Amino acid sequence: MKYDRKDLSNDELIRLYKLILKPRVIEERMLKLLRQGRVSKWFSGIGQEGIAVGVTAALHSDEYVCPLHRNLGVFTARNCDLQQLFEQFQGKAGGFSQGRERSFHFGTNEHHIVGMISHLGPQLCVADGIALANKLRQEKKITVAFTGDGGTSEGDFHEACNIAAVWDLPVILLIENNGYGLSTPTNEQFRCKYLAERAVGYGMKGITIDGNNILEVYHTVKALAEDMRENPKPVLLECMTFRMRGHEEASGVKYVPKELFEIWEKKDPVTNYENWLIEEGIISPDFPLMLKEEMDLEVRAAFDAADKQPDVVPSTKKEVEEVYMTTDGGQQTTANTNATTSLRLVDAVREGLMQSMQQHDNLVVMGQDVAEYGGVFKVTEGFVEMFGKERVRNTPLCESGILSAALGMSVKGMKSVVEMQFADFVSTGFNAIVNNLAKSYWRWGQNADVVVRMPTGAGVGAGPFHSQSNEAWFFHTPGLKVVYPSTPADAKGLLCASINDPNPVMFFEHKALYRGVEGDVPNDYYTIEIGKANVVQAGDELSIITYGSGVHWALDTTKGTGVEVLDLRTLLPFDKEAIEATVKKTGKVLVLHEDTLTGGIGAEIAAWITEHLFEHLDAPVMRLASLDTPVPFAIPLEKNFLPKDRLKEKVEALLNY
Repeated sequence: MKYDRKDLSNDELIRLYKLILKPRVIEERMLKLLRQGRVSKWFSGIGQEGIAVGVTAALHSDEYVCPLHRNLGVFTARNCDLQQLFEQFQGKAGGFSQGRERSFHFGTNEHHIVGMISHLGPQLCVADGIALANKLRQEKKITVAFTGDGGTSEGDFHEACNIAAVWDLPVILLIENNGYGLSTPTNEQFRCKYLAERAVGYGMKGITIDGNNILEVYHTVKALAEDMRENPKPVLLECMTFRMRGHEEASGVKYVPKELFEIWEKKDPVTNYENWLIEEGIISPDFPLMLKEEMDLEVRAAFDAADKQPDVVPSTKKEVEEVYMTTDGGQQTTANTNATTSLRLVDAVREGLMQSMQQHDNLVVMGQDVAEYGGVFKVTEGFVEMFGKERVRNTPLCESGILSAALGMSVKGMKSVVEMQFADFVSTGFNAIVNNLAKSYWRWGQNADVVVRMPTGAGVGAGPFHSQSNEAWFFHTPGLKVVYPSTPADAKGLLCASINDPNPVMFFEHKALYRGVEGDVPNDYYTIEIGKANVVQAGDELSIITYGSGVHWALDTTKGTGVEVLDLRTLLPFDKEAIEATVKKTGKVLVLHEDTLTGGIGAEIAAWITEHLFEHLDAPVMRLASLDTPVPFAIPLEKNFLPKDRLKEKVEALLNY
């Protein structure tokens, strides 16, 4: 292995040696502890340290790195406290995730490291978001995201490369090509000789280097970073290496030909660099042993101190309270004047978004066709002229990548509103929402300041892929908030509140109501508290608990009767106090929604009422919803699918019970 020191001093070369040696010493200690049964699981990066260390050492300390399982060198090179690292690995309260996450599934903003999830691809897209924020703020910083050769087969890899190239982002998407995705060799994963060859298809630079040569990694990344800070462009960097242990220790290595170990053992990144330093007279022959003993004592002391810490003491209150980032006490903003204008719901959404853009200069709107075209429903028409293309961004057709990028924007303190062209299309970004946006704050304290706008619902003859009510998909996911207004005034106030909220919000907007309902809306900027229902029709004989289009069906059907209509407005968290009040008032309850019946939100509300308010009921809690079928296209079939025409009969049956 040939080393080129270039302009590095002896002290700098020795510093790199210390940086690459420390993760190896930790690894060797962890393997002993694993055999002793003192740790439960370990993902070994032995043989790959040159990449993590070389990259991290070449960056500025405040430039973000998005690592994966085998990148211990990122954490040690960023000087993460060893005892805290071991407490993380042991699931102690003092770890970075307070015992909520395992091994390397954590991040730390103090050290500018982003926590991974087991679904490997999203890290690349999160890095895109951080890089976009850097570019928008003109901070002249780059971001690096790691993936493995196996991870390049995921759709998120393609989306991350495409987004980075289209937006000229200052990001290095780094592939650790170690020959295997768990046990699957590269020849069963792709047909190109080198993965960096794919870069040309995205219109970006691709480079392949020796990942076991720490100086080659360091010099390459340092040069790329210096150029990218001044001339933002993405790079696909492939580092050739080998995994000397299993995917994780329990996997073993029986699937790897023995001769490969013999070949790559001669390319060990630590031993080769160490020998070169000795040969060049930069360190003495006895220096490595002395340094290893010193480091091992430090590692053992840190592990023993961590191991002596008591096990995590569960606190149900703490676990539940920390699912969401707390706000400023729910402070609401009221309009400065009583002046109102009659607006359609779509216009109220537009006005709320526009005034929020004026209110928050760190807010970026992203989505397909949202710029000059104004979105398919024209909510953002004219926004480019008002706020510029940097803040109103057309995206490629890649929901997953953009949603993950929105998390990256949050890491840098920016807000995002991501428009799904239709709520149905959110399924292609499902992982980004339920595993990354929803869990990030609870896992390692990084909130996802993201609103996902969701044009939803049937009634417009759009068929099964443009008419779904899919709010129940997200209702089951802790960490998300789900908001669903039914009136123009609520749509504006709740959208402004959702954008203010530092947590991820799924904001549903019913397409049939966009231009189908109209009402007075305050002209000024204002918010409506998330989590508060609204009694839109008072009554004392029966309660209809509903939301969205169901509110209008209920009002049309029960006008002039003793039926109370409660508009939930927020589905997660739903307003239990308001539900309790209306149940106690009427004693009879119908839960109504447009979504299909089985597994719908109505089931949870009915169950909660039955469990907590049974003694106040004069009849069973009943539900009414759409048929358990996909949404049909033909108008007669769609009308039959929706529950509106069955509502009157259901109300009468419950009143007469």
